[in-house]
Amino acid sequence: MVESVQNYPFRKEMPILNSLFTKNDSANFTRMKAVICHSFGGPENLQFGELPDPSPNENQVLISVKACGVNFPDVLIIQNKYQFKPELPFSPGGEVAGRIIGVGENVHHLKEGDEVLALCGWGGFAEKVAVDADRVFPLPSGLDPQVAATTLYTYGTSYHALKDRAVLKDGETLVVLGAAGGVGLAALELGKVMGAKVIAAASTQEKLDLCKSKGADELINYEKEDLKSRIKELTNGKGADVVYDPVGGKYTEPALRAIGWKGRYLIVGFANGEIPKIPMNLPLLKGCSIQGVFWGQFSKLEPKVSIENIQQLVKWIYQGKIQQHIHRAYDLEEAAEALIALQERKMLGKGVVMI
Repeated sequence: MVESVQNYPFRKEMPILNSLFTKNDSANFTRMKAVICHSFGGPENLQFGELPDPSPNENQVLISVKACGVNFPDVLIIQNKYQFKPELPFSPGGEVAGRIIGVGENVHHLKEGDEVLALCGWGGFAEKVAVDADRVFPLPSGLDPQVAATTLYTYGTSYHALKDRAVLKDGETLVVLGAAGGVGLAALELGKVMGAKVIAAASTQEKLDLCKSKGADELINYEKEDLKSRIKELTNGKGADVVYDPVGGKYTEPALRAIGWKGRYLIVGFANGEIPKIPMNLPLLKGCSIQGVFWGQFSKLEPKVSIENIQQLVKWIYQGKIQQHIHRAYDLEEAAEALIALQERKMLGKGVVMI
């Protein structure tokens, strides 16, 4: 059932929201449908309801959301386990495509009616979201909102990881863990476009079949095969040049042990749910580097390079060199279901919530 925000118990604790209402006029404010996190916890605790329409400040734009990508940070942020910690209540969803319907007075490079994609951090599982203008990018003509909303996080993260952090070279060997997930498939495809030999590692044959269809050169089922031994075998004992790891947990150490001399190990995330402890003698003995990948912060601190990366990704999309695999499109009311599928690692490729 869709509830009115005036009935929510959190009103007393939220002075910003309280300021929007008076005793007699709360019913006159425009409200939007949203998926709401009232208290930190799992996706099953999310509620579908209504919130007041957001109002952009002088440096923001207001976006009418058409599509919102489903990403692993969404699962973490509702559990208060992510780098960004929004105040309750809020809507998860950090990657949106839509149309600008309001512009702050200090914003001059965007206007009402522009079709855009945006990194909002949270707030995207709703009909409208206010976003800082420097986190909003014009949508290339003809690019479908569903494609736009499922591309920025995954391909942006993976391209930054491979290009800017690992400096992946033509002919090198790239091992991708969790290769059938959103960022994993993106890394696989980008690795091939960049000229690498790609070894895809995943937990089921269904996932590996998808990786094969995306161009993986070799496959490893790390639930049934020894990860370290198979990487060594598939690289003729040399080891991997680059390991892309969005999984963490028990897979990190054996993959690091299978990296080659002067290899680059990319720490992308911890979908396994466990942050691994790494024996620090390993990078010493192998002369390798362990590199963190935090694309959200990179896009803020190095906006010029980030925009150049996005432009390159859009070019490859139009050329048909990369194509997001959509696991399923969900209705807004089904957003919690999408996050559960992601949390349980049942989502192949990327999910998207359509508003």
